[in-house]
Amino acid sequence: MAGVTLCEPTELYNLLNQSTKISRLAEPNYLCLLDARTKREYNESHLMTALRVKTNPLGKYLVPQSINLECVRYCVVYDGKTETVDAAFHMDYDLLEVDTELTPFDTGIDIWELRKKPSSEYNAKEGSAARCARIMQRFTRFPVMILRGGYERFTTSYHYLRTQKIFWMPQELEAFKSYPVEILPAKLYMGNYKQACDSQIQKDLKIKAHINICEEDGIFFLEDREKLLHIPIPDSLEADLFSHFINICHFIDAHVHKGAVLVFSTFGISRCSTAVMAYLIHSCKLYLKNAWNFVQKCKNNMRPNRAFVKQLSDWEQRFYITAITDISEPNY
Repeated sequence: MAGVTLCEPTELYNLLNQSTKISRLAEPNYLCLLDARTKREYNESHLMTALRVKTNPLGKYLVPQSINLECVRYCVVYDGKTETVDAAFHMDYDLLEVDTELTPFDTGIDIWELRKKPSSEYNAKEGSAARCARIMQRFTRFPVMILRGGYERFTTSYHYLRTQKIFWMPQELEAFKSYPVEILPAKLYMGNYKQACDSQIQKDLKIKAHINICEEDGIFFLEDREKLLHIPIPDSLEADLFSHFINICHFIDAHVHKGAVLVFSTFGISRCSTAVMAYLIHSCKLYLKNAWNFVQKCKNNMRPNRAFVKQLSDWEQRFYITAITDISEPNY
C-alpha cells in the first residue's frame, strides 16, 4: 500500500494551479481530488474539480469507478476539517469488510434500516477524509494526501476555488484559469504576464505590489511607483539579473508585511523563478539547492536559463563564502 500523508492547503492550491500552455487539470492522470463529506455538504459547495466519494449502506467509502487510481499522480482527499491522519490508523475499520456482503457486523440491525439512515442530514464526521484515504491507498502507487484542515480551512484562504459545478468537460479543464503559484502563504506569489494583468486575480489574492521582470509594461501600479519594481530585461543568456537581486529582495521585504507581492515574467518560468530564488537565498537563508527544490515544488515547470543559474550560484557564494550548490548537476 502506498500510505497516507498530510497535504497543506498551499500545496493543494499550487497543485490546482499548475499549467503549461493549458491547465494541468486537463491531464486525466494528474490530480484526483476527492470530497469525503456528505452529499448535502458537497452539493452546497465543494472545491474545483472535486468528486464526491460515495459510501455503501454501512458507511464504507467506495472507490470511484470513473478513476483509475493506480495511474493517478496526486490523490487528495478532504472532509470538513480533519487536521491529522490519526483516524486512518486508530480505527478498526477493516473489521467492516462489507464490499461483497452487506450483513451488519454482529449487531443484529437489519440492513434495510441502515439504508434508511438519513446520513445526508448531518455533516461528515471529523476523520472522514482519513478513513477514506485508508481505503484509497490500497489502489495507488503514490501516498494518498489528506488536506489539513479540510474544506473549512482551505476555503478560508482560497474561497474563489470553491464551486457547485459537478461535471467538467475536457475543454473546460483546458481553459481553467490558473492563478499564480503561492511561494509564501498570502504573501508572495509567482506568475506570468497574463495573470498579472487579470484584475480578478489581483483582487482574489489581495496583491498590493508587483515585481515585473518583463520587457513590456504591466497595467497595474503604473501611477504608484512605490508599489512597482519593473526590471525590463530579456530572458537571454546575456541578460544581467544579478545586479538587481538586492533591489528585488529589499522590495519584497518592504511590502510582504503590507500585502501580497506578485513576481512575474512573460511566461512565469525563467526570470521570475530566478528572482524568487534570489529572495529565498537572501531573506529566508536557504542554499540554492534548497531554494530550487522549494520553488520547483510550487511550480513544477519552472526553469531559469543557464546564465541565470550561474548568477544564482554567484549570489549563493556571496552569502556563504563558497558555492554550496553544484550547478553542474543535470537538475540545474
